[in-house]
Amino acid sequence: MNNPSAGHQAQVKQAVAALQAGDGKTARETFERVIAAGHGDTSVWLGLAFACARLDDEAATLEAVDRSLALEPRNLRAVLFKADWLERQGRGRQALEYFQQALNLAANAGQLPSDIAQGLQRAQAAFARQREEYKSHLLERLRASGFEPGPGSRRFQQSLDIILEGKQVYYQEPRRYYYPGLPQIQFYERDQFEWVAAVEAATDDIRAELKVVMSGPSKFSPYLATDATHLKQNRDYEGLANSDAWGALFLWDYGRLVPEVARLFPATVRALQAAPMPVVPGQAPMALFSRLTPGTRIPPHNGVLNTRLICHLPIIVPENCGALRVGNEERAWVEGEMLIFDDSIEHEAWNTSEEERVVLLFEVWRPELSEEERGLVSEILTAVKEFYGDRDGGGI
Repeated sequence: MNNPSAGHQAQVKQAVAALQAGDGKTARETFERVIAAGHGDTSVWLGLAFACARLDDEAATLEAVDRSLALEPRNLRAVLFKADWLERQGRGRQALEYFQQALNLAANAGQLPSDIAQGLQRAQAAFARQREEYKSHLLERLRASGFEPGPGSRRFQQSLDIILEGKQVYYQEPRRYYYPGLPQIQFYERDQFEWVAAVEAATDDIRAELKVVMSGPSKFSPYLATDATHLKQNRDYEGLANSDAWGALFLWDYGRLVPEVARLFPATVRALQAAPMPVVPGQAPMALFSRLTPGTRIPPHNGVLNTRLICHLPIIVPENCGALRVGNEERAWVEGEMLIFDDSIEHEAWNTSEEERVVLLFEVWRPELSEEERGLVSEILTAVKEFYGDRDGGGI
């Protein structure tokens, strides 16, 4: 292509001025003369596309913008123009492809001219509209089929949250030991376990014992405790190490029943006998009262292995307490109603109230493991501890 002469540059300016004045016919004729003279660069073809669009010549508009994009596929103005034009022609699905391309091109572009910035806002708005239309279409179809959200459809509802809300998918990522083939379930339901009812039935007795103990000098200690050589779980959880904000009162600690504590909680100890807690010498079972003081947040983290589940029996739950998030699902604590979850999936908890939250926290075997598998897991974890002398725990 020859370099444009001063005369052709003047013609381009005239064409742009005509466009700005709303004279699409003059702009088109002028741009076409420049192109016929061999000076049709990206901006000239794009200018012609604008002129043809003003004249509602669909075929010529698309040909011109496509010629512009052929010369410079990453030209943001040309990409946004084609997206806008396709959308005006009622071809919204095709337009979204170009809007997406524009957003991708602009992701690391830094400061952008105002017209391009406005075009990107249109792109984002187009995606928002498409998401709402898509969501409405799917939900209307489900309602017509008789679908009603409820406890029996939690897994399906979660699939909707992923497809419609873009919720992240989380997987088991234990820090120490991964057992393959186990289902990726964030929260288990209480009615899946026969033993849950017996433990929940003891809630009032457990609370009564706890309140007696809490009426005296505090027996809670920091859940994350350090000494000269060891930090429990080897992390400080954003300043929670050695902090009373996340307190613990252990009934079983690293597989050992704590006699001086157990004597204060006979009903609690009896209730926990109904639960299938794992037995691994020097490591499990683990059971404790877990306390979060007002305003405390335990940051996202993963447990050490995926062969167990963590149980929360809420004992003291103030109003507006907060929630437990496991993966992409949040559940609030309700006194006397067990929460059972896989702590090898990323999880966090927070207390946004002005009072303490206390749950009875303990671990149980995953129900999918056979007795033989449980025995083998116990053996391998024992062997690991013998080799490393490790004391990593888990749960919140």
